[in-house]
Amino acid sequence: MIATEQTLDTSGTDSLLPTSDPFADWYGDTGWRRETGDSVAHGVAVRSEIAANDCDSLWRVLVEHRLLTRLAGPLAGECFADVLAQWEEHLSALVPRSDWEQAAVVPRPSRDPAGSAELLRHGFAPVRVLAVRPADRLAAPGPATQPGVRIRPAEPADLDTAVALSLRLQRYDAQFGLATPRPNAEGLLREALSEELRRGEPTAWLAELYGRPLGLLRIQFPPGTAWISPFVAVDRMGYVASLHVDEAARSSGVGSALAAHAHQLFDEAGMEAALLHHALPNPTSTPFWYAQGYRPLWTYWYRRPAVR
Repeated sequence: MIATEQTLDTSGTDSLLPTSDPFADWYGDTGWRRETGDSVAHGVAVRSEIAANDCDSLWRVLVEHRLLTRLAGPLAGECFADVLAQWEEHLSALVPRSDWEQAAVVPRPSRDPAGSAELLRHGFAPVRVLAVRPADRLAAPGPATQPGVRIRPAEPADLDTAVALSLRLQRYDAQFGLATPRPNAEGLLREALSEELRRGEPTAWLAELYGRPLGLLRIQFPPGTAWISPFVAVDRMGYVASLHVDEAARSSGVGSALAAHAHQLFDEAGMEAALLHHALPNPTSTPFWYAQGYRPLWTYWYRRPAVR
């Protein structure tokens, strides 16, 4: 068993990682520890579940089994291999085999490669990233405005357009193993977007290309970003919940204009950093976001199903 640790040693790894443990509230009493000389690996097993009628079910599996890790020392990978094997034995006794709605997940600081080889040997892949863009980071050079592109707040009358663009994004992302096609997707998105578009402060924005709505941006400000704040070492952050450009407008500058608009709003509100999640295997979003000044902060290693 393992005692809960409340601090992280991030020295030399990433200055934007928090010094307090972002997973501290998740800890239970099922865990393992392995030491070899001055190297150590800790692992704590936790489980989270959401309902199929929750809007978050569109972007993740219903049940996640997470191994929360703390690795240190030159032989941390070898220690981690033993911890990982014990967790897998624990999962095998707990999780039905080949259940697509259950995934095994190991979050790791992106700049810390310890344990990567062991995760690959056990069938895990780096699938999801929490990326960060500090407020003073410059995006790739480009024109300040794009010809024919107009960005405006989405209004209640735009609900059908916002739902259609969000559905296309969800279906596209489902190819990369995180988002899951669900028969109630349209209803869940319509309910969530309807509520969002009725708010006083705009958090959803449409991009029109020569008058045709072809892009949707959704963002969050404090206090709505409290759920993500423990994962980064800044006090005020904005979050890009989604950005989607219709295929007809790809490479037209619509996506870059929406990203620049989000960053302008964050800067005007005094945000110290912007955060977002993206699927690492996505051939469009990964290069796009890093061209906008983002970099990986946390990498989530997935195996789905959790037990094969």
